[in-house]
Amino acid sequence: MARIVMKFGGTSVADLDRIKNVARHVKREVDAGHEVAVVVSAMSGKTNELVGWVQNTPKVAGADHSIYDAREYDAVVASGEQVTSGLLAIALQAMGINARSWQGWQIPIRTDNAHGAARILEIDGGEMVRRMQEGQVAVIAGFQGLGPDNRVSTLGRGGSDTSAVAIAAAVKADRCDIYTDVDGVYTTDPRIEPKARRLKKIAFEEMLEMASLGAKVLQVRSVELAMVFKVRTFVRSSFEDPDAPGMGDLLNPPGTLICDEEEIVEQEVVTGIAYAKDEAQISLRRLADRPGVSAAIFGPLAESHINVDMIVQNISEDGSKTDMTFTVPSGDVEKALRVLGENRDKIGYDVIQNESGLVKVSVIGIGMRSHAGVAATAFRALAEKGINIKAITTSEIKISILIDGPYAELAVRTLHSCYGLDKS
Repeated sequence: MARIVMKFGGTSVADLDRIKNVARHVKREVDAGHEVAVVVSAMSGKTNELVGWVQNTPKVAGADHSIYDAREYDAVVASGEQVTSGLLAIALQAMGINARSWQGWQIPIRTDNAHGAARILEIDGGEMVRRMQEGQVAVIAGFQGLGPDNRVSTLGRGGSDTSAVAIAAAVKADRCDIYTDVDGVYTTDPRIEPKARRLKKIAFEEMLEMASLGAKVLQVRSVELAMVFKVRTFVRSSFEDPDAPGMGDLLNPPGTLICDEEEIVEQEVVTGIAYAKDEAQISLRRLADRPGVSAAIFGPLAESHINVDMIVQNISEDGSKTDMTFTVPSGDVEKALRVLGENRDKIGYDVIQNESGLVKVSVIGIGMRSHAGVAATAFRALAEKGINIKAITTSEIKISILIDGPYAELAVRTLHSCYGLDKS
């Protein structure tokens, strides 16, 4: 017998038929004698609908703006998961399973006060564990918790993944199964490269890089928590037959296991290729090369919650001037330009330039730590395809390359092939 946390995303609970299918997955684990907790997202599209209502209400009510109370935003958008958790509990009860729904405040899942993007601080799962030990299935509304102001809080988009991993850590689950509309983590996006392979295992560090660099399988925060608390996490498909052979395998169910590096016996040099569209590049020309200039640039951007990624600095021959180039999400370009313009005198640049429509393609693999020539292979392969590189950043286990948007798919396929990821 094991303790398992199962999480189902929006597409998995999109309608009543799919909720019934989810209930069959849960029943399989209950019939095997396991203690089970289930975390659910809102039905597909429901959160977007609720967010739209919140954003439009001020103007409909007569205001000349769309500003709203973040606490009331949370009260509205958290309702999507509450509906799903109640419906799944009813479906399980109809199958003869002892189940009840839990909202975030009932457990409670305590968070900080950053409404709309709260972070989990503590989970008291004592009562929930007691009931699970008695054979009751806990059906938990994901994405939500209880803030220090005693009001419902939400964890940001994709927050149900984080809820599931955090609960798995709190109840000391043997594993956390993330059910989604794909059957695992692939070497790259199969929509771009049909030869992409499903990975049997991937290290926490690799998955964290892939999630942060464009892969949409898991929310970044959920991978961070899984890595910190060593929560063995499986990415699985909810659309496979719940009763198919192997679906109930306790140790190796179908899908991709996200685990500690030590569990991976044969480590590939490169594990996968990720990409992120809608990147933009901003360049500040002819800055004075003096102490504090970087802080003058990136301090105000951070205060404005603008995420800066790749940073490149070039020094003039006499060492008196420098150019600073960095990337931000395309949606933040106007905001970044405004912030930099307001601080121009303090920064001291002559010219500011920007370019949108760029793509960041990343090569990821823990095997890169002990192999030379990985970067050279990427640069050579892209050069042979006539793809120009605008910027490069590296770490122990990743290389990120900035290129023009139209070359994104060609670059992904080229890199996937040059490292042999298309070979079974």
